[in-house]
Amino acid sequence: MLAEAPETARQGALVEDAFGAGLVQGEMPVAEAKVRAAWLYYVEGLTQEQIAEALGLSRIKVIRMLAAARSEGLVKIRIDARSARQAGLERGLVTAFGLKEAVVVPAARDAASVSALVGYAAGLWLSDKLTDNMSLAVGWGQTLHLALRGMQPRQVEAMSVVSLLGGLTHSRSINPSAVARRVADMFGADCFQLTAPVFVSNAEIRDALWREPTLRDLLDRARAADVALVSVGDLVPDSTLFREGLLPQSDLAGLRKAGAVGDLVCHFIDAEGELVDHPVNRRIMAVSPADLRGIGLVAIAAGGAHKEHAIRAALRASAAKVLITDEGAAEALLAGSGKQAAEGAEPERRHGQ
Repeated sequence: MLAEAPETARQGALVEDAFGAGLVQGEMPVAEAKVRAAWLYYVEGLTQEQIAEALGLSRIKVIRMLAAARSEGLVKIRIDARSARQAGLERGLVTAFGLKEAVVVPAARDAASVSALVGYAAGLWLSDKLTDNMSLAVGWGQTLHLALRGMQPRQVEAMSVVSLLGGLTHSRSINPSAVARRVADMFGADCFQLTAPVFVSNAEIRDALWREPTLRDLLDRARAADVALVSVGDLVPDSTLFREGLLPQSDLAGLRKAGAVGDLVCHFIDAEGELVDHPVNRRIMAVSPADLRGIGLVAIAAGGAHKEHAIRAALRASAAKVLITDEGAAEALLAGSGKQAAEGAEPERRHGQ
């Protein structure tokens, strides 16, 4: 869409001339500034004036940067580049959490845009992973709803999409069944949906529904999926489950008391990734975090430094091997891992003495 390639060398020269010896304000390399400007403009939707303010540059310099990003192939329909900071954080996450892959997007200028940036990157990642005869399991939430913006529609032969959660009687755009249906439509895939409310009245109803042959078949399909893409919610009033009214705000205190740090496929988990003992967890119609462990490749898409504990717990609960996140969450996760490693080493040093 934006892959204009004339006069690449001339455009590059313009940028270098504009910023002197390859640095922006003597601190950020020009190459990194171009990547950040492209994300801010094409994904986060900032104006050139807002980007100039965010990066401390003139509007003319921002225009030159965006032109160079297009001419150099950084921007097509997607942003095919990583800044040095992003790449470093990705390597750190892979090492610290034993991942196969990490994708880190730039920090959002506005915290409200984190879901849009992470979701966009998740959509791009998923589009690259899809192949014929693949089975995909999908969760829900604001981030996954926004992932639809980054997906590259095409026909994928014999593909199937399975929703990991029940639905809403009052349908919204982020209804789990709606997300799965739209993903399936983008790739010409069959869609299998969990045709029950995501929350039922009690455990007896939940158990009875899972005994239904068609729902057991769906559960088996989900467990056998090749790839799963899920998101993570934290325990705050504005998280999707509470914001959308699926659970009352009054449940927050009880869940925190039970040790919950967030939710994964609507199941509330503690810091170790274990289900907490709370009535809500006994009336969920959704594939459990434990079931995710049998899926070929599980990817978690979630961002924001405030979600550090929830993301860490979700990685443990699901054995996910892919994390798609932002710089803020990545830095918090790595800082937390370093702190845990230091605390774990201290008793060993004392014992050795």
